[in-house]
Amino acid sequence: MSTPDRRTLIADTAIATVASAGLRGLTHRAVDTAAGLPAGSTSYYFRTRTSLIQACYRRLAELDLADVDLDAPRDPAPGPPGREQAAAALATVLHRWLTTGRERQLARFELSLEAARNPDLRAGLQEAGLGARARASAVLAALGAACPEQSAHLLVAWTDGLLYDHLAGALSAARPTPTPASLASTVRLMLDAVLAEAPHTSPGRPG
Repeated sequence: MSTPDRRTLIADTAIATVASAGLRGLTHRAVDTAAGLPAGSTSYYFRTRTSLIQACYRRLAELDLADVDLDAPRDPAPGPPGREQAAAALATVLHRWLTTGRERQLARFELSLEAARNPDLRAGLQEAGLGARARASAVLAALGAACPEQSAHLLVAWTDGLLYDHLAGALSAARPTPTPASLASTVRLMLDAVLAEAPHTSPGRPG
């Protein structure tokens, strides 16, 4: 595995720092120490705390989309994947984010909340979030969504809600992590809901 460039290393370390110590623990010095870099390295690349958090937004979006691509449905048959494949793929991603990727998702939620308190961060968070919605829109369009962009916003909101409920919700500590199979069932319900008004075949394709 190749060694990440210094900007990526700093962003990854900052995300891990937020996951372990919260936003109060996110300082340039703390990131330097955790990353094993000379003092002043983080401030050299990201002069302000705002720019460091924006780097976290970009890196989180990059990592999340990489996970989505890793588990994208691969249909050997011609034509777009079906709902079952799409549901299974998204369930696999969600299960990873609830288990091995848990800390990263907790950091994402905490960093996102910071944008609600700091107007300077809102544009960066919005830009980072567009990628997930564009990817969801493309999948939903392939599944026959009548309004894929609108449906994508709803699907992303539901998946974020599911993640938050299981990772940080009031009952999160008292419930086991859902299995990929149970997540697939939940995701299928979500897909059925957002596609409820969509035609069963793609435009211009015979039924």
